Formats: sequence, structure tokens, C-alpha cells
Amino acid sequence: MNTNKNEKFNAKTETQDGVCTVYLTGELDLSVAPEFRLVMEPLVDNKEQDLIINMKDLKYIDSTGIGILLSVLKARHGMEARFEVQEVPAQIQKLFDMTGIAKFFVSQKNSQ
Repeated sequence: MNTNKNEKFNAKTETQDGVCTVYLTGELDLSVAPEFRLVMEPLVDNKEQDLIINMKDLKYIDSTGIGILLSVLKARHGMEARFEVQEVPAQIQKLFDMTGIAKFFVSQKNSQ
């Protein structure tokens, strides 16, 4: 599923071997938050699949985007379902570290 209303942001999903990976590109901010929520909603509740967000090509995230990630984390944790963030760019990792949320995300440098 692609979200192309705002060319600056795109969320592409790929499912393989019980793992759903969401690849984010561009800028995740308040203006595209509704689109991101639409992509994530059906994926969050599927506890049969691991859920991974790959941020390799994400250029920017604001507090709204972080809030969505935290709500996904909370929902997945409550279901005891795997949720992971991969390939977080340095500038976004710095933001995660500064806000104290980095410790809540299982994160890996390489997606495979």
C-alpha cells in the first residue's frame, strides 16, 4: 500500500514469511499523520505477524510521528507481539535519544 497524496512522504508495506515491514521515506509530520495512521491501523492488530518499521529513507519525523510510533509500540506490547524499528538515520536516532524514547524501541542497524 502506498500513500502518495504528499510526495514528501511514502509508506510502503512488504510482507514476507510472517513479517510485515513498513518502509518509510520522506518526512513524517503532522500533515501526513492521517495517511500514516491509515497504513498502520490494519497492521498493528495482526499479532500473527511481526511488525517492522524501516526508517532508512526517512528524512524527518516530528512529535506527531513519534506519537504514532509510541501508540503502535504500546498496542503491540499489550498484545505481546513483536515490533521493531530498523535502520534509523543518525539525525532521527539523535532525536529518539534526546527525548528518551530510544530505549523503548528494539532497533537494528541492518534490516537483513
